Amino acid sequence: MFVDSHCHLTEPSLRPQLEAIRAAMAQARVDRALCICTTLEEFPEVHRLATDHDNFWATVGVHPENEGVAEPDVPGLVRLARLPRVVAVGETGLDYYDLQERKGGRGVADLEWQRARFRVHIRAARAARRPLVIHTRSASDDTLAILREEGEDGSAGSAGGVFHCFTETMEVARAALDMGFYISFSGIVTFKNAQHLRDVAAFVPLERMLIETDSPYLAPVPMRGKTNNPSYVPYVAQQLAQTRGLALDAVAEATSRNFEALFLSGTAA
Repeated sequence: MFVDSHCHLTEPSLRPQLEAIRAAMAQARVDRALCICTTLEEFPEVHRLATDHDNFWATVGVHPENEGVAEPDVPGLVRLARLPRVVAVGETGLDYYDLQERKGGRGVADLEWQRARFRVHIRAARAARRPLVIHTRSASDDTLAILREEGEDGSAGSAGGVFHCFTETMEVARAALDMGFYISFSGIVTFKNAQHLRDVAAFVPLERMLIETDSPYLAPVPMRGKTNNPSYVPYVAQQLAQTRGLALDAVAEATSRNFEALFLSGTAA
């Protein structure tokens, strides 16, 4: 009934609990999940989750914040993206958040490697005919600009994809939608101080909306403080239903259809 469109089940806090998580998912009526890759080194383990379990799928990509890891190239990403059960390229994008604190005083100009890596993922997604899973944090202007420069305008031949764990403004959401992207909401939409995000959730068309946990991070209310996992994604759906004045089942059904349309239609999954 529910689909978690973005989770990190290879993280150390979740990996040992996989069978318990799968049981909790079944009890919560979460019948599918997309397992996200953040380094090429972890891809075999992420892919194995998808090949071992018929309700899991995988992505391939290198997260924009990861340094000192194997650097992707277009041919390599295309090859991995075409493996069975791999349905998207990413998590990719840009992250400029709190540069002074988190990047050793480097500025935006010093992050050209992030922008170059993002372009590699976009080109690989187009070549492999897989959608993008996009992470953007404090970098929306450059994220949108690079997508446009690379031809991601929603026209035939575009990769398309999803802006995951959306936290940006209404204007960014409108721009992403205009370019053909989906918008995914995480547990952040349930937080007390996230009214601006609930306003965005009320604006995004239901047919372009996904739900996710981004687990093990960002557990939704009322599970704040606990380690997040895919069985908590119905709380995100419940908040969206409340925000939009819809039945919970309507949100569950729409976001499941959207997941299928974006990730499963036309792939060898």
